Amino acid sequence: MRIRAAAPAELPLLQDIERAAGEPFRSLGMAAIADDDPLPLDVLEAYRCEGRAWVAVDAADRPVAYLLADTVDGSAHIEQVSVHPDAARRGVGRRLIEHLAAAAREQGLTALTLTTFAEVPWNAPYYTRLGFRPLAESDPALTAGLRAISRAEAAHGLSVWPRVCMRREVEDFQEIGKVEEVGKVEELGEVGEVQKFPEVREVREVREAGKVQAAP
Repeated sequence: MRIRAAAPAELPLLQDIERAAGEPFRSLGMAAIADDDPLPLDVLEAYRCEGRAWVAVDAADRPVAYLLADTVDGSAHIEQVSVHPDAARRGVGRRLIEHLAAAAREQGLTALTLTTFAEVPWNAPYYTRLGFRPLAESDPALTAGLRAISRAEAAHGLSVWPRVCMRREVEDFQEIGKVEEVGKVEELGEVGEVQKFPEVREVREVREAGKVQAAP
């Protein structure tokens, strides 16, 4: 699976991915999330023009997942990660997040942040397994920018379901990168490296179940 910048002609495909990825929320009684419109093309184009939109592409170079990012209070903030159900359970979302971590490191940013649903299995529990930690109300890492995002989400109606802000240090992703130099994640169990890096050990158990949603 290759990660690259999104192309202008692909933006409608990102909307299609978003719609398809939202369907699993229906099974949790969250039809409003499944029915929520994807980001408008002009918004997606703004992310693309600013170099903040990446896609994961299949062998035919067709996007199957995408990630949008902002910079919030000195951290790379994951605005959206969506994986098409046909590409689920392949570690695609994780690879996009690792790609963002590498880009953040080059920019001198020290952490990745996001807001997500606390109780949806492929949201906060997934990110926890990838090394993100929830930010309590009293945590100094819960910055003014993250609080503003949370308020905007509440105004959009998302607070009907419990939400949480999460953070992971960029340097933590370097350790996973060292492990992946040994070989593919699926092969790590054979060389014993997963015992050193629990984040990688969890990958098989945490493959995407449709949508890895940061902020619908």
